[in-house]
Amino acid sequence: MALRTMILYSTDMKSNKEHILVVDDDPGLCELLQQYLSEQGYEVAAVNDGAAMEQHLAQQPADLVILDLMLPGEDGLTLARKLRAQGAQPIIMLSARGEDIDRIIGLEVGADDYLAKPFNPRELLARIRAVLRRKESAKPEAEAPPSSTLNFGPYRLDIHSHQLTHGNEEVALTAGEFNLLRIFVEHPNRVLSRDMLMDLIKGYERTPFDRSIDVRVTRLRRKIEDDPAAPAYIRTVWGEGYLFAPQGKAS
Repeated sequence: MALRTMILYSTDMKSNKEHILVVDDDPGLCELLQQYLSEQGYEVAAVNDGAAMEQHLAQQPADLVILDLMLPGEDGLTLARKLRAQGAQPIIMLSARGEDIDRIIGLEVGADDYLAKPFNPRELLARIRAVLRRKESAKPEAEAPPSSTLNFGPYRLDIHSHQLTHGNEEVALTAGEFNLLRIFVEHPNRVLSRDMLMDLIKGYERTPFDRSIDVRVTRLRRKIEDDPAAPAYIRTVWGEGYLFAPQGKAS
């Protein structure tokens, strides 16, 4: 009765959309937890055994499973092992057996927390929130979308608009010059042979002794180097190819 009273009169509300699945063969407890956790803003479903749990999860994945240790058919430990082997959602295990060995075994098979019956529903709520916070913090940070601009020295190369700017002024580039400069900027401080450069320019057809890369390099130097005869950005590495130095300081 105390549990039912706490459920009906709790005002500790939380608005969220996490889905929690309760797996317990006690219909009364399932009903009470569904009501209480729903009042806290969770979406809650309840089933009474492992087979029903697997059927439910196949149709609707849960953000967290509250799993009773003593169940008909497969017990909670076996089900916890299965869930963890699938790399599934976090698990809070419930049990009327509160001995340390039961708690340790439960945690060892993959449960994220363990709560002995009878329990205060507010304690269960606190543990749910803590487990879900840990789950959220464990997610890898979303990768930032790749930048559309590449910078070197006072220059800005816009990949989307195919524009090279120096301050507020646009530097006119042919399509071939733009493609070559983009390759250099995307591979800084690395020696690129002529063959590598021609391979990186997609769709480029070449013949033996093709020197068109050298011509493009010469044209680029005239547009971005203060002194094309002593280049600071696109440097020649004799016998190997070219190296792009974004810092623009001659070595």
